[in-house]
Amino acid sequence: MRFTLALLLYRLFLLLLTPLLLVALLLRSVNHQAYRHRLLERLGLLSSTLKPEGIIVHAASVGEVIALKPFISQLLSDYAELPVTVTTFTPTGSAQVLKLFGDQVQHCYLPLDNIFSTRLFLKRLKPKAMIFMETELWPNLIAQCANSPIKLLLINARLSDKSMRSYQKIAWLITPTIRCFDKILTQSQVNQDNYLAMGASTEMCKLSGNLKFDISLNNDVIAKQRELKSLLTDNRKIWLIASTHPGDETLALAAFEQVKQQDSNVLLIIVPRHPERFEQVTKLAQDAGNNVLRRSQNQQVTLNTHVWVMDTLGELLAACSLANVVTMGGSFSEIGGHNPLEPALFQKPVIVGPNMSNFKEILAQLITAKGIIQLPATSNMPKTLAQEVLSLLTDESSAQMLGRNSYTVVMANQGATTQSLTALRTLLKS
Repeated sequence: MRFTLALLLYRLFLLLLTPLLLVALLLRSVNHQAYRHRLLERLGLLSSTLKPEGIIVHAASVGEVIALKPFISQLLSDYAELPVTVTTFTPTGSAQVLKLFGDQVQHCYLPLDNIFSTRLFLKRLKPKAMIFMETELWPNLIAQCANSPIKLLLINARLSDKSMRSYQKIAWLITPTIRCFDKILTQSQVNQDNYLAMGASTEMCKLSGNLKFDISLNNDVIAKQRELKSLLTDNRKIWLIASTHPGDETLALAAFEQVKQQDSNVLLIIVPRHPERFEQVTKLAQDAGNNVLRRSQNQQVTLNTHVWVMDTLGELLAACSLANVVTMGGSFSEIGGHNPLEPALFQKPVIVGPNMSNFKEILAQLITAKGIIQLPATSNMPKTLAQEVLSLLTDESSAQMLGRNSYTVVMANQGATTQSLTALRTLLKS
């Protein structure tokens, strides 16, 4: 009864909030036009060409789509007779789905979590199973699935201590939502303990490891490596800072000035996290006195180029292969960092900032294996960062050791994809 009342209140709140959410999407589209496209999908009004009675996999944005690639690829093989629909919530995630899978999968946005939009969504697709990832908890949609024959699976489940403290404040809504799942596969023991503390049963929870370890090279990445490498005309040392947010570029550019004083031939590659910031990041680099080239210009990167801005989508993994040193953005602020495993796949030395709260378990494993460098909080971060970058650029043996150690961690932790597919297979048979 408490959940029924909570769900009714939540549904009323979301109905009232829906017009404001649509306005927010339109406002965001001022800087990123894709947010104004396909708005009807946000309301659950889907194309009639989408085939029903298949499997839905939800991947919120780019990082989740990439992490799910091995899982979705195997899903397409194992269930070739069923339509697989991949939903996202951001346009960049949508673009990534199309880039990775093309017409192999169906794609649409996940609707806003109001009762009418989600009902239209489910009525149109009639899925046999719906798969969510990490902390994607949509109470109304999940409750509607639980009240139907739709199987619910949460994979790569993550619930940090910080998120749990927030969820505990609305446990009257979140706990029943968690209990709707047929199976929850967690990234780590810490995450599993937190889900159990939030009310999940021991029967539904299983430790499966992190899907983000299940990365590998494919023909597309190899082809992209060759394409990017062909644009580098000189044998230069390269420092890449990945998935940057506001503040990261300013820090990196300040550190880069100090790096250039020691080695003027170093090339800085900046990969912004969000496409709407491409112009801003380019201007920041130019205003700092650098000759800047944008990847979208598709021109040769000469010795006169100081900074190469990767203003394209889906090229981060290939770009990591070019670098001598990689720094992860989002780790110098409240963002909480980004996945350091992608450069580890190429045995590249990785530097991160003080805040890697989104990747605590991965970071702990890499630190234990001496496969990563985490900088402490300091009042002069540009100087500290520059010193560490220069050290790795000049001490090749230390850089290679870091890269080898991180690669070993990646290889030792693969297997979450297989466990997730096994769990789905079991649910569909039950």
